[in-house]
Amino acid sequence: MDLEELGYTDALNKFLKENSPESFVPGRVVAEHKERYTVRTADGEYEAEITGNMRFTAQGREDFPAVGDWVTLIAYDKESAIIHKILPRSSVIKRQAVGKFGEIQIIASNIDYAFLVQAVDRDFNINRLERYLTICNSSNVDPIIVLSKTDLISAEKLSNILADLKIRVNHIPVIAISNENQEGYDAIKKVIEKGKTYCMLGSSGVGKSTLINNLSGRSIMRTDSISLSTNKGRHVTSHRELIVLDNGGILIDNPGMKEVGISDLSGGLEVTFDSIVSLAANCKFKDCTHTNEVGCAVLESIKNGNTDEASYQNYLKMEKEKAYFNTSVADKKKRDKIFGKIVKDYHKKDIKQKGH
Repeated sequence: MDLEELGYTDALNKFLKENSPESFVPGRVVAEHKERYTVRTADGEYEAEITGNMRFTAQGREDFPAVGDWVTLIAYDKESAIIHKILPRSSVIKRQAVGKFGEIQIIASNIDYAFLVQAVDRDFNINRLERYLTICNSSNVDPIIVLSKTDLISAEKLSNILADLKIRVNHIPVIAISNENQEGYDAIKKVIEKGKTYCMLGSSGVGKSTLINNLSGRSIMRTDSISLSTNKGRHVTSHRELIVLDNGGILIDNPGMKEVGISDLSGGLEVTFDSIVSLAANCKFKDCTHTNEVGCAVLESIKNGNTDEASYQNYLKMEKEKAYFNTSVADKKKRDKIFGKIVKDYHKKDIKQKGH
């Protein structure tokens, strides 16, 4: 396989030639299994591990490879290899690590577009969509909303959902599909371009695996049988995996995410809720919290019916999460700095004692 088919660019090739020995081979991480990685190169696939130095110097999860990463490696036989370096990322989709405050979990890297998949029968939730949009907007990734399982609701209900979306996220493309009769699939296929990478984001059971199977024309991802009580084919993907479609598009599936914690550090909220942020500039007080202040332009807009209150409440909630995450990051850095100083002082003391 040519590396260009996996999304390899001239910029990556230039960086590789200028910064890596000729013995290093470029490849893209196509799957991850507990710090073991499947890397696809021009010569084939390798099961790879990272170097001890990469593990030792890593400051956090972002310093480890993720599905979608371009890496350099040295192959030791036909199947195994060692990853030495991660090449510069064009984008990183990430969220707050579940149960680990102040830590980030990478979902995928080097993504061009993200399909935000939600089932319209039971799973549909605009608040959750706004969370996914915020993740995309802070990651330099273009979002596309995919409404699945349209065959399970009436045309009237679908029309109402589309109308609600237009009120809150009218600037994002929306594609409605049915995995059963593949209605809407032509629209999805039209946006999938050769050499571009697309990520699937959504909860378990919304039809991501079935969508990938139908787009690829083969059973790549396994789904459980449809539940009679929930009308859902349970999504059983347990890891991230990169797939190249026949038309040259590149898809990355992900395990369903029950929690979508905000780790926004680069303006994603401001983009997702741009209308609210724009109103905030007209508030009477510069430090307005938009909760109870006199002269708050945001509250006035809600009162007049010009701003959706549910979207406003979701914005406030995510702003609080963002502030809490940033505080957790600062506390973690402070603790790590103190611990690093203790270790450094200990080694200095140990060296002095040995010198005597």
